[in-house]
Amino acid sequence: MFRTQNKSAMQAAFLLACALGAAGWSSASQASGVLDRVAAGGKLVIAHRESSIPFSYMDADKKPVGYAVDLCLKLADAVRKKTGVKNMAVEFVQVSPANRIAMVAEGKADLECGSTTNNAERREKVAFTVPHFITGARMLVRTSARVDRIEDLEGKKLVSTKGTTPLKAAEQANRERLLGITILEAPDHAKAIEMVEKGEADAFVMDDVLLYGLAANRPKPDALKVVGKFLTTEPLAIMLSKNDPEFKKLVDEEMRRLIVSKEIQPVYDKWFLKPIPPNDKALNLPVSYLLRDFWKYPSDFVPF
Repeated sequence: MFRTQNKSAMQAAFLLACALGAAGWSSASQASGVLDRVAAGGKLVIAHRESSIPFSYMDADKKPVGYAVDLCLKLADAVRKKTGVKNMAVEFVQVSPANRIAMVAEGKADLECGSTTNNAERREKVAFTVPHFITGARMLVRTSARVDRIEDLEGKKLVSTKGTTPLKAAEQANRERLLGITILEAPDHAKAIEMVEKGEADAFVMDDVLLYGLAANRPKPDALKVVGKFLTTEPLAIMLSKNDPEFKKLVDEEMRRLIVSKEIQPVYDKWFLKPIPPNDKALNLPVSYLLRDFWKYPSDFVPF
């Protein structure tokens, strides 16, 4: 009886040791950073958006394009140079406002190249590099609407995209000012602007640069207008894992180099001053004074 129990105990101990060993190997595997993975022949995974014009969206050929996408491709070049893997593969994966943070936090994407705001709440889960744009939330309404500020929406319907900071800002303003606005959530920007066009919502609150980009590419852009004061200040930045300091150091250094050398300027001009797909219309948005001042001393630190 004793020998049987002793044998069972030894088998249990052996199985436990194997399990712990496997867990340790798995943790070590997960702990290896992006640069180590690429150097070993792995690919760089870039997350993009579907309709965040002009930052990250799909063109007529269903190819990811945009200002943030172009910047991420430059970061990919820096990874190639650092690792020495000239034929490094880049894989694009589409994300939404609702799942973009989880995709990066869970290691399913190495860089999220869209229009994501760097704020304190998100920094608890992910990291950000130097902002590539600074904007603020305003409202898109039908041109015929008598709406100039959020107070004009009292008792009406306001839509925003799920999982975004403008949605939270609108909810807070509605609550604090007792406006009685019905807040609606849309799965993406394209659906939100469509709801305004169809009269299903009276206004769409989002970063104003996105509103201009979305409106410019609608069938009837003159039927829409951007109104209101800024509800928020939004420093937009490329998102990456907070658990890979070596990769983040490379990304930060390359972003600073692009800004200080002014190599970023032609990329900015391409998407904000020149005609862009799909309708070949220009947004005509020069670099704002806020962004120009921030780029004098480019940093991943933002006071929000």
